[in-house]
Amino acid sequence: MGNILIVEDESIIRSALKRLLERNKYQVTEAESVAEALQNDLNTFDLIISDLRLPGAPGTDLISAAEKTQVLIMTSYASMKSAVNAMKLGAVDYIAKPFDHEDMIRTVRRIIEEARNKQNAPIPEDQADGESTAEPEVFLERDDKRAALGGLVGSCEPMQQLYKRILKVAPADITVLIQGESGTGKELAAKAIHDYSERKDNPMISVNCAAIPESLIESELFGHEKGAFTGASAARQGLIEAAEGGTLFLDEIGELPIEAQARLLRVLQENEIRRVGSVQATKINIRLIAATHRDLKKLVKEGLFREDLYYRLQVIEIALPPLRERMGDVIDIAEHLVNKHCKRLKLSKILRLTSNSRKLMRKYDWPGNVRELENAIQRAIILSDDGRLHSADLGISQDDWEIPATFTNQQAVPIAAVSDTSDTEQTEQDSDDLSLESYFQHFVLEHQESMSETELAQKLGISRKCLWERRQRLGIPRAKKVAAR
Repeated sequence: MGNILIVEDESIIRSALKRLLERNKYQVTEAESVAEALQNDLNTFDLIISDLRLPGAPGTDLISAAEKTQVLIMTSYASMKSAVNAMKLGAVDYIAKPFDHEDMIRTVRRIIEEARNKQNAPIPEDQADGESTAEPEVFLERDDKRAALGGLVGSCEPMQQLYKRILKVAPADITVLIQGESGTGKELAAKAIHDYSERKDNPMISVNCAAIPESLIESELFGHEKGAFTGASAARQGLIEAAEGGTLFLDEIGELPIEAQARLLRVLQENEIRRVGSVQATKINIRLIAATHRDLKKLVKEGLFREDLYYRLQVIEIALPPLRERMGDVIDIAEHLVNKHCKRLKLSKILRLTSNSRKLMRKYDWPGNVRELENAIQRAIILSDDGRLHSADLGISQDDWEIPATFTNQQAVPIAAVSDTSDTEQTEQDSDDLSLESYFQHFVLEHQESMSETELAQKLGISRKCLWERRQRLGIPRAKKVAAR
């Protein structure tokens, strides 16, 4: 599958990583330092995986030395800032130690496949004439190397089709109807359409039709004149007028009252608006994007939604897949949300999802979709006290998730029990593997005589309390200090 060079001075980590890669059909070469690595022709490898801190020169020196080969940097949690600097120097990505086996293989596979696809990409014939008719690039934006469009994140096939449809629809300046369950990101899709349209420099006004009282909806949308009704002490511009030149996004349009539907239909037909209490119409120039989680056809049959308005809205339909139909994207979305909220909360470092958190996320069906996932992530970030996000802190009810037998050795346990103690213990226990616990044991036993408890905790990216608890659980005694004679 590929030829990989590992540069790591700790033999237990190097040999464990080698076995992991070889089991996944990769050919592996080892080196203990940058100097030893440079004895090889670096351009013959498909990928170089290097520790950041090495004896002699740092692993980042390999970035400039390897002209054609990408370098993946490994680092401990205490060195995350250095890892970000490595990215700026040209590292393709970084991965934290102790690493999760699945994360490592997924990262390695992605980097190698992306590099090969780039090398093997055919040059379109029309480019020889200086013209290109190729479809626009779907991965227009990147967040920590994940495929994304605007605020939407995901690289599965349904999302790829969604990105392509948005990019085709955006410049057309026509009405769009977005359909999808609550929490799937309908407003993000609408914003992506606006951002890639010719109206991007003008305002996008978002209105949740379900959140405005029925008695106020017409005044809010269309505005009113002074004295139009009790309390109208001054003339007021409506939200539709506020979107002049830009985009009006009407979320949950299925909740719009019939009377307001009739007025909205006139706006779409005549491109003009008349404020409540006014006899004069004003021309407007807006693009309408509507969204709903309800079946508008069914509402039409029930007489709750105007059929003529439905067909006005249904020029282009875009359907957003629920999260349970794109479970391959769950971890990417979760990590994107972790980064987003850690930065928003101004945390000193980006927290990490534990192995069990990832497993739970893949098994749970997320009835509330991305919104529910985001709430779970925010909860876990607030409750975290050791730099990691644990499954027990996600707030997912046991009634909504069935724990697989592999978690519990065929015995059911409460979800609260799948916490930090099992998050690390659930990794592979094969002696050939470098599990999170084996890394912890190795690091503590090797360095506890030369480091204080505070230094050990800082290097491992955990609190002193967590370090003490893990010592107790794993039966690792503290080193005895020899009294000076």
